[in-house]
Amino acid sequence: MKFGIYLPPKAETGKCPVLYWLSGLTCTEQNFITKAGFHQAAAEHGLIVVAPDTSPRGCNIEGEDESWDFGTGAGFYVDATEDPWKTNYRMYSYIKDELPKLINANFPTDPERMSIFGHSMGGHGALILALKNPGKYKSVSAFAPICNPIQCEWGKKALGGYLGSDVSKWEAYDATQLVKSYPNSHLDILIDQGKDDQFLSAGQLLPDNFIAACTEQKIPVVFRLQQGYDHSYFFIATFINDHIKHHAKYLNA
Repeated sequence: MKFGIYLPPKAETGKCPVLYWLSGLTCTEQNFITKAGFHQAAAEHGLIVVAPDTSPRGCNIEGEDESWDFGTGAGFYVDATEDPWKTNYRMYSYIKDELPKLINANFPTDPERMSIFGHSMGGHGALILALKNPGKYKSVSAFAPICNPIQCEWGKKALGGYLGSDVSKWEAYDATQLVKSYPNSHLDILIDQGKDDQFLSAGQLLPDNFIAACTEQKIPVVFRLQQGYDHSYFFIATFINDHIKHHAKYLNA
């Protein structure tokens, strides 16, 4: 597995908190580190930023390269239970355990301080990792996340393929479902969504369902609908500093 890592100047003299970025469908570890323009804000706030890949690669599984929204580049941040995916497609455990262990062993991190954010499929990944592991991440944010995958076409395809046909198993990886049983409100969620996002209008993202569930559970969520923005990295690059600042508030507290 490849990952990108940014070390701020502060890492030369001391341990720094880590902010994990999860990318969307078809991306590699390169998209964020090339296009997002996060470095200045991360340097100012003294944050290490880690950007992993979005799936295993080269597993030689039949069909892994057939479509852009399943298999390679589309791990969906779940631990697959179905053959032939279950051996390698364990992105949830990779992000939760394996990658942080590797990062903490090799870089000047403070393992107690980490946060997570992401875009689209990666926004879904960030939300479910934070909601499934209360207290593990200091903060969470997302750009145009897939908020309710059990209700959208991308989610049905991916979750059905990786987890099988039992929809109750899918709910364990659905932010809108998970928030309903989240034990306390100590999670400050920031979500940015482009108003002109073609996938919003196509019903793939479903943020309203997530916001309604958060409101019911009294979990604070700041949801910003950004006029004139679509699903692209221009959108991410415009608001990335706000997200870094959001995380720094909790990571440097």
